[in-house]
Amino acid sequence: SKEKELLRRTITISRRLLQAQLQRVLLPCVLTILIITTQKSKSTTAAMSSTAASRSKLILRSRALVAGPQPTQDPFLFCVYHKDAYPAATDSTMEAPRRGNGQDFNPSAPYRMYHGDKIPGFPQHPHRGFETITATIDGLIDHADSVGNAGRYGEGDLQWMTAGKGVVHGEMFPLVHKDKPNHTRFFQIWLNLSKKDKMVDPSFAMFWANDVPKYTSADGKAAVTTWFGDYFIDNNIHPNNNKPPPNSWASNPANDVAVLHITLQPGGTIIVPKSHIAPADPCNRSLYLVEGYNLGVNIGGTVVKESEGQCIEVDSSVDMELKLPADATGSCEFLLLQGKPIDEPVVQHGPFVMNTRSEINQAFDDYRRTGFGGWPWKRDDMVFPQDKGRFALLYGEETTPTDNTCSE
Repeated sequence: SKEKELLRRTITISRRLLQAQLQRVLLPCVLTILIITTQKSKSTTAAMSSTAASRSKLILRSRALVAGPQPTQDPFLFCVYHKDAYPAATDSTMEAPRRGNGQDFNPSAPYRMYHGDKIPGFPQHPHRGFETITATIDGLIDHADSVGNAGRYGEGDLQWMTAGKGVVHGEMFPLVHKDKPNHTRFFQIWLNLSKKDKMVDPSFAMFWANDVPKYTSADGKAAVTTWFGDYFIDNNIHPNNNKPPPNSWASNPANDVAVLHITLQPGGTIIVPKSHIAPADPCNRSLYLVEGYNLGVNIGGTVVKESEGQCIEVDSSVDMELKLPADATGSCEFLLLQGKPIDEPVVQHGPFVMNTRSEINQAFDDYRRTGFGGWPWKRDDMVFPQDKGRFALLYGEETTPTDNTCSE
């Protein structure tokens, strides 16, 4: 029956996600039962080694990056940096040269199939109680969901999805290009919803790369992509600043949420302004060094090297100066996540994030009963024709990067 098939899928997804997490590998859906009094306590009790914390007033804690989900601070739940060297396509099927095993997360391989079989990616799976932010740098992603929305995006585009009371979606990485490799680089970020907004209707926004604010220093050695936040932007050019879905924690400026991609060339320097709300209100700020720190990076007067950790919690109440040595062999890239903590209980089980265990149980019951609206697509790993360009289909209206920003 349909109900048994939905339950079987949920159990299969949960088993695969658990195996992947135990292997400490890249994973866009954490499977764990996490019961804590507040997300704030999570950040202070995480069982990971700390270094360099006492050497700088700015740096509160420094930890090594791991192969998989990185440690996050409230209001964020999850962050993964995806980097896969997919080859050029050999035909119109957009399939990879090898097949996946359903849980291909090997961090040492040139690329991963994840939960995909012939096309890499994550076939249909459910979410409830939080938001996903997919911030792309290179490559393309095909999206489809239970609401009937769809898209192909990447190359600097940003997709923002509020799962709310429940949505099923798929994220696939088809090998679209025949004439060049299909390398992908992007961040998958989960932003929590407050208790009052966890059961809102699903909502979506797509921001094309040309609509995303970008800043470049006068000497060209520092650049910032403001995926979200009131930092390094000209409000006359970007008055809506990538307006998120309406029930997002980020939709309230008082929560000072920011998602920034910072790049430094050798000899580059940039000063990230202090939080707009700290120290009057708490505001968590995390800095992730994801590329090019072979000779160390100067952060607020402290040189942080690879051996000392690259996931750094910093004091958001002071300006932060970042410097890359002039003799560095290449550029350096950071992801900055910032926001006022929601400071509510967090209970997480696989793709569901709520406030109590009973709400998690209810989420599984609801998904088994309703399928969160069902899956309207012809295949679980839905992809679109190879010759179709970037597009967003939201509530029956299709837009492309040549149109205005598409959001709902």
